Amino acid sequence: MTLLIPYGHQSISPEDVRTVVEVLHSDWLTQGPAIAHFEEVVSEVCHVACAVAVSSGTAALHAAVWASGLGPGGLLWTSPITYVATANCARFVGADVDFVDIDPETLNMDVSALGQRLEVAERTGRLPDVVAPVDMCGVSCDMAAIRELAQRYGFAVIEDAAHALGGSYLGLPVGSCAYSEMATLSFHPVKIVTTGEGGMVLTNSEDLAARLRLFRSHGITRDPAMMESPAEGPWSYEMIELGHNLRMSDIQAALGASQMTQLAEFVARRNDLARRYDTALEGLPVGRQSVPTGMQSAYHLYVIRVEASDRTEIFRRLLAAGIGVNVHYIPVHLQPYYRRLGFGPGDFPEAEQYYREAITLPLFPAMTDEEQDVVVAALIREMERA
Repeated sequence: MTLLIPYGHQSISPEDVRTVVEVLHSDWLTQGPAIAHFEEVVSEVCHVACAVAVSSGTAALHAAVWASGLGPGGLLWTSPITYVATANCARFVGADVDFVDIDPETLNMDVSALGQRLEVAERTGRLPDVVAPVDMCGVSCDMAAIRELAQRYGFAVIEDAAHALGGSYLGLPVGSCAYSEMATLSFHPVKIVTTGEGGMVLTNSEDLAARLRLFRSHGITRDPAMMESPAEGPWSYEMIELGHNLRMSDIQAALGASQMTQLAEFVARRNDLARRYDTALEGLPVGRQSVPTGMQSAYHLYVIRVEASDRTEIFRRLLAAGIGVNVHYIPVHLQPYYRRLGFGPGDFPEAEQYYREAITLPLFPAMTDEEQDVVVAALIREMERA
């Protein structure tokens, strides 16, 4: 099998290459000025006060939960339909994890289910410390409704916006943190913009931003105001927290800043392709994610739902035809690690039913209309055979 059309692919322009080469010829390959520039660009686009670049989307989640104060004895709730990192970040800091089932229309955390779970949790005496809603496929969660619940029940909100940079919610860019303490981004090659590997935490809190910067660099500071003892000399530094090396390089940051100049173009093309899929699949027995009024999806992914009994065979035939389909995601609670923590089949029925039916179709900015037509024709052919 030769893969002809991948499900996702980076778009690298000559300007991206020039910008990276410029850094390679500079005095700084890491911990230099390109980092701050990239952070400023993203914070401006997202209308948020602070942006802290890190080494991956997973690192962004890890840093965010640490900065929030989550730790042993704490509890994070998230969606079972996400990449494992959204749940794992809580385990990294010694906290417990639970899940809230999805809305089958939006594929995001079901806010009604969240409200019901919170009512029960309040009676039983263990409310979450953090809720991490996931903007699945690029569609924002209903952040205002989640924020209202957060104010009522006293939890922090960390929005996993890895899929949604360039999208919008109620007239604001995703990542504005208007309804959350923090939001996290990923810059993996198949995401909306890429730095190769990389991530970022967004926040409107200067205090949280300071904690994030501390955590990404070993918990070390050179700021005399933060040090516990007077500096012995210009070389002095203190490790005041147990941090990690989660730093992004200037090479990556330069690529990211250049990519951000193309963000609107990338998102517009993704939306064009999604509309073409919508039109081409009209009348076929496939389910599709809904985008609620007041939101613009960034369309990181385009997912369809087919009959569960046919999904595996259709998937295999499309792959054999060179169509790079994928499945996003296997429910986190069904992974062996989480089963050993007590989760199992039947815990989150909407997520499990979605997983049995889901196929991710190729979608990326450089995808041509002709390539998309090939995908659609192959899908129709294989659905008729199923």
